[in-house]
Amino acid sequence: MDTDFVGIVVLVSSRSGSVVFGVAIGLLLAPLSARAQIGSISSSGSSTVAPITELAIKEYRKTGAAGKALFTPVVVNGTGAGFRDFCSGKTAISNASRPINTKELKACAAAKIDFYELPIGFDALTVVVNSANTWAKNISLIELKRLWSRDAQGRLERWNQVNLDWPAKPINLYGPGKDSGTYEYFNKAINGDADNSRADYSSSEDDNVIVKNISSDPNGLAYFGFANYKANQAKLRALAIEGAKGSVLPSIKNVQNETYQPLSRPIFIYINGNQIKNNPSLRAFIGFYLRNAAGFVAKERYIPLSNSQYRIVENKLFRDVRGSSFAGELPVGAGIGELLNRSIDSNKRPEFRN
Repeated sequence: MDTDFVGIVVLVSSRSGSVVFGVAIGLLLAPLSARAQIGSISSSGSSTVAPITELAIKEYRKTGAAGKALFTPVVVNGTGAGFRDFCSGKTAISNASRPINTKELKACAAAKIDFYELPIGFDALTVVVNSANTWAKNISLIELKRLWSRDAQGRLERWNQVNLDWPAKPINLYGPGKDSGTYEYFNKAINGDADNSRADYSSSEDDNVIVKNISSDPNGLAYFGFANYKANQAKLRALAIEGAKGSVLPSIKNVQNETYQPLSRPIFIYINGNQIKNNPSLRAFIGFYLRNAAGFVAKERYIPLSNSQYRIVENKLFRDVRGSSFAGELPVGAGIGELLNRSIDSNKRPEFRN
């Protein structure tokens, strides 16, 4: 038996306290022969998830287990473009800030690509203003729809058109482009349709560009992932969202207690089933990624799952459960527990069932 195989089994057995679980991982991460062909590991997709995957690669390279694993640079091109790459067989990993949609499911099926859908954490879509903004502290769901829906295009151009108590100053909008999962989730949650958005705003698939723009514009308003807000709190201020559960600010606590709604969302990695079967390096890396996902997600300022929830996600992979649990739907407004149960409840080991 190879030493790579033994080391992985012992590490996971110690973490989970379960010999059976360690054996399951050992079966997935089969012994590497000296003659095994090592293919490159490619990924693309969400700007939200990319930093987490990049961190996983960086930390994996520090371990002896990385060996001769070859990684191509992580491409940041938005969840939609990432799925186009994935469903055409170009990438092994798709970083996604929403579940795969119906069109993408059909594309994967046509190309005979099956996959593992693995939730790795949660995000809080955050509506922000420049720190020089003195008037806006909260914003209601109705006001967000009034501001961002297709009907607002070319019509709603000043702050007092959103809320009469705000000044008659121009309002400049910044946000993700159409290939972004953030764009789709926000518009589904706020405007009722993933494609229902005004187009007369400054868009980018790179969240750093959005941050730069809003940071220099006292009249600006933007939305993006929680991590970008947390990393730029000195220049930006988050608006509390007025919804069914009152006026709630985005935070780890408010996502975990399910009061920050409807802008909490799961984030995923999707793994090509054929590539993970035939590429020992990919199998070993994904095992490492999932075992350490809580730390990676937290370090990148997103909201990790609990240790037991990560073990359930790992078990989904090890039981060879492929495909999507969301049938092309965006699960807007669902909490952590509901989403995890929907994704993996029927595949839980008995000790993890409610």
